[in-house]
Parts: sequence; C-alpha cells; structure tokens
Amino acid sequence: MKKSFLVLFLSLFFTLNYAQASDTIAVVDLQKIVANSSQVKQLKSEHDKKMEELNKIVVNARGAIANETDSAKILQLEEKYTKEFNTKKQALEKDYNNRLASIEKSIQDEIAKKAQKDKYDYVFAKSVVLYGGKDITSEINVK
Repeated sequence: MKKSFLVLFLSLFFTLNYAQASDTIAVVDLQKIVANSSQVKQLKSEHDKKMEELNKIVVNARGAIANETDSAKILQLEEKYTKEFNTKKQALEKDYNNRLASIEKSIQDEIAKKAQKDKYDYVFAKSVVLYGGKDITSEINVK
C-alpha cells in the first residue's frame, strides 16, 4: 500500500514539475511603472493644486471666524465652512480615485497586451517574486 502511494505521489510530482517547467513567467516592477507614468504625474500635480484650494477654504474660514464676535454666527460659519470643505474634499477624492483606477486599468491592459504578444503564461509583480521570471518592466509602454 505504501509503495503504490509512493509511486503515485512521485509520478504526480514529476508530472506537475514538467508542466511547470514549460510555463513562461515574467515580472514587472509596478512601482517603477507608476512612478514613470506621465498620467500619474499629471494627476498628482492636479491633485496637489486642488488640495491647495481646499487649504485656502480653511484659511478663509479661520479668518472669517476670528473676525466674528457673535457665538451664534461663529457656529453658523463653522458649519458653513465645514460643509463646503467636506463637499469639495469628497468630490476631489472621488474624482482622484476614479482617474487613478482608470490609469491602473490602462497599466494592466498594457501588461496583458505584452504578456499575450510574448506568450507569457504568468506575469507577477516583481515585489512578490523572490527569484526568477523575466523582468519586462522597461518593455511596458504607459503614458
């Protein structure tokens, strides 16, 4: 019984190893691709400008509140500026996340095209692979 199990195990092991040996594997450095993407750089630049606009709302709110002496009006101003800030921040975050998701999708599409063109069975992020795989990072063309 033990011998038949051992023979079955060894034949299965060698079959799986043979199948895996024929697989072609590539790796990509996603951080490098994202860092070099002109779309990501533009998005970050636009996001920074919009964050400055949010900071101006805070500065204006502080000035308006500091000039007010009536406590009821202070509360109204705080509510007004808090609501304005939160509304704009949520819209900014939603837009940023949507555009970032679109950029990520385009990066994934480019990696998939490269994998199909060069007939890679698997493409892994370089950060999760300890050893092996052809690094195709420089071959991925992302704007």
